[in-house]
Amino acid sequence: MSHPDGKTTHTFHDWLSWDGAWELINGKAYNMTPAPNSLHQFIVGELQFALRNYFQNKSGYIFTAPFDVFFSESNQYDKPDHVTQPDLSVVCAKDQISKNGCHGAPQMIVEVLSPSTALKDFNEKFNLYQKFGVQEYWIVDPGNRTVHVYALQDGAYEVRELFTEQDTIQSVVFEAFRVPMTGLFQL
Repeated sequence: MSHPDGKTTHTFHDWLSWDGAWELINGKAYNMTPAPNSLHQFIVGELQFALRNYFQNKSGYIFTAPFDVFFSESNQYDKPDHVTQPDLSVVCAKDQISKNGCHGAPQMIVEVLSPSTALKDFNEKFNLYQKFGVQEYWIVDPGNRTVHVYALQDGAYEVRELFTEQDTIQSVVFEAFRVPMTGLFQL
């Protein structure tokens, strides 16, 4: 077991040998430590609860980190090109789920920002999720008490909504899924 070299381009084979929790995006290693703070965990829990309630009798599976999502340029998931651990993943196709995680784009991904992940979530992950067809991507910003909702249209995140503290978040893909923001940051 080892730790990645920050100056090297890495592969999935390298990722398999690393100690700890790491993401692999465009050959670059991203450390998943330190653990998220209590507000981050509270927000993830609230959104997971809301999603579980919404999908109670529907086709959709909700996963929280640590849960690996594998993206492959060639659809070969035994050696994917990218590995992420979104805070929340909604997978609607059961055949995408393996014992190790999710093969290909979940229908929806939610990332809750931390100071150490904000740039990655708004840049590398945004571009990766858009490229591989994640239909809806939420970025929750606890510092500004906002939620950015992006939805694919013609292969790009064309729909962009910004919800603030007094709003009710409205999903684009799952039209009946709504979450009031009033309790989301109330820890």
